[in-house]
Amino acid sequence: MSDSISNFLTIVRNAYSARKDTCVARYSKMHLSIAEILRDEGYLRSVEVVEDERKRKSINLTLKYVDDTPAITGIRRVSTPGRRLYFQATDIPRTLGGMGVGILTTSKGILKDRDARRQNIGGELICSVW
Repeated sequence: MSDSISNFLTIVRNAYSARKDTCVARYSKMHLSIAEILRDEGYLRSVEVVEDERKRKSINLTLKYVDDTPAITGIRRVSTPGRRLYFQATDIPRTLGGMGVGILTTSKGILKDRDARRQNIGGELICSVW
């Protein structure tokens, strides 16, 4: 597995496609930050970090549906390990004309595109969610 972020996004995408109520992803600070942004934006119901008997952490994600329609209709990895895409604060693209959310990694941590523009901070655009 060379790109853990793509793997995390694929777990979420596949869980929504299979109409699951929950899914489990491997724990990392980056995955947790992305999941918390998705929860804050209303794409996930809850995010919970759990530890098993071997002290390995994982992230339990409770998915959100609105009238049997998944809250996430699309999730796409933008910057990949083979092609990193960095944007200045003024050049950060809007996802679906501002209806979706872009997630960036910046010097101030993982931020939503709106927060990065507001704080005038650029960074690497990790993914877009709509």
